[in-house]
Amino acid sequence: MNETPVLSGTPVQPTAAAGRETHGDLEPHARGLADRLNGLRAGVLGANDGIVSVAALAVGVAGATPQLAPVLTAGLAGLVGGAVSMALGEYVSVSSQRDSERALIVLEAAELAATPEAELDELTELYAARGLSPATARLVAEELTARDALAAHLDAELGIDPDHLVDPWRAARASAAAFVLGGLLPLLAVLLLPLEARVAGTAAVVLLALAGTGAAGARLGGSTALRPTLRVVLGGALALAATYALGRLLGTTVLG
Repeated sequence: MNETPVLSGTPVQPTAAAGRETHGDLEPHARGLADRLNGLRAGVLGANDGIVSVAALAVGVAGATPQLAPVLTAGLAGLVGGAVSMALGEYVSVSSQRDSERALIVLEAAELAATPEAELDELTELYAARGLSPATARLVAEELTARDALAAHLDAELGIDPDHLVDPWRAARASAAAFVLGGLLPLLAVLLLPLEARVAGTAAVVLLALAGTGAAGARLGGSTALRPTLRVVLGGALALAATYALGRLLGTTVLG
């Protein structure tokens, strides 16, 4: 049963501000939540790429030679090169998105300056399409326009928050860090395991790690974990088998 808290005999009524603060703490806005989930998914994918890429290189070289130095060289080269590639790709991609968002903001500001009444009608129609009555939609559109017309149109039409545009540097750092963290796992396994268990042990560690990233990605995506996890694990196993077989072939026919 809900009871109003009492302090020194006087009922303390929760204020609207306190309610908003609690609601904000427990239920972040949909856009912010979506951004965080997208960031987490990108991190999981980056770690998965790091695991598979570095493991495939290390296992392939380990199949060609029992010497540790070439394996370490290949693993480190793959780790650094992959991290730079991931960061660059993410930076270019997110920079393009940010440029598009800025261009849309400029266009929307120009439309508001040129045809404010038409833009107000458009905003009214957008809110009416979401289920508000025409009168309420008009009232909401007018109040939001009076407060910040550009922000209202960007949110309703484009889903853009001008104060929180995507950050390409942040995306690049996160992508590179996820790749490095994922790639360090197979590299450490190769370095720490004894020679007789190097390939099999690294493969076991990698497949377990891929199972974890696959399950995490499925959970973030809101799907069941079994099928996505199996796809990730089978894909990683195929990559390891292919590079190991190539390494053995080259080690026998070329290096041997």
